[in-house]
Amino acid sequence: MAKQWQKISGKVVYDNRWIRVEEHQVINPAGGHGIYGKVHFKNKAIGIVPLDQDNYTWLVGQNRYTLNEWSWEIPEGGSPLGTDILQSAQRELKEETGLEAKLWTKLIRFHTSNSVTDEEGHIFLAEDLTQGNNELEETEADLQVKKVHLAEALQMINDGTITDSMSVAGLLLVARLKKL
Repeated sequence: MAKQWQKISGKVVYDNRWIRVEEHQVINPAGGHGIYGKVHFKNKAIGIVPLDQDNYTWLVGQNRYTLNEWSWEIPEGGSPLGTDILQSAQRELKEETGLEAKLWTKLIRFHTSNSVTDEEGHIFLAEDLTQGNNELEETEADLQVKKVHLAEALQMINDGTITDSMSVAGLLLVARLKKL
């Protein structure tokens, strides 16, 4: 059996309503002493690939503060811990695109960057769509919605236009599922 990390002590160095950052004194599997930082997310990451009968999907674009650049993504958001992730996905899709879906398929559960965070993500495929009005949050004032063919979204991954990891994973999974 492989040796495990051992936590000697830990302390919270930052905390807000979305994340908590901890610093841990540890002994690594080789026996060396060191520190390890951990970012704990207070929401699960939710991503949705809406897809119509003609294989068109909807992307949302916005300026991402952390990158200081524009980002095209699938509709995404957070599901507070302890809440139903499907209901959160339905809310996020309606909020960002105005779309509602009758058919939902969970594609994958994953960890976004397990070397520094415990964040868990879930991606859904949303089909049998009906268009309505979106309900943007204050932080989404610059949000743009774009309908593109799934093949174009895949090209946007290939040329580096789409770099968001949840979007890349979701779009590639749907392309494989739909044999595109």
